[in-house]
Amino acid sequence: MIIRIMGEGQFSVSSSLIGKLNEIDNRIVEKVCSGDKEGYAQELARLIAMVKSEGEIMQSREIISSDLIIPPPDMTLEEAQRIFKDDGLIAD
Repeated sequence: MIIRIMGEGQFSVSSSLIGKLNEIDNRIVEKVCSGDKEGYAQELARLIAMVKSEGEIMQSREIISSDLIIPPPDMTLEEAQRIFKDDGLIAD
């Protein structure tokens, strides 16, 4: 799976990681829905860190469509409320 982190590039991640990423994504949705700014920021940072640590960075000269786009770590809670809803970024 190819995941783009906005402003940081694309990463190739194993499909076996999707379940863990989905768990974090679901927690982000909970934090966003409850208005927990700090919890949201922590979970988004956790999601980004996992992709970066477990994934393999793709060369920028490769043009490959992303399967998933993760917003930048500085996205505000208000902006996140438009994105992280229902099933979040990763649908079950």
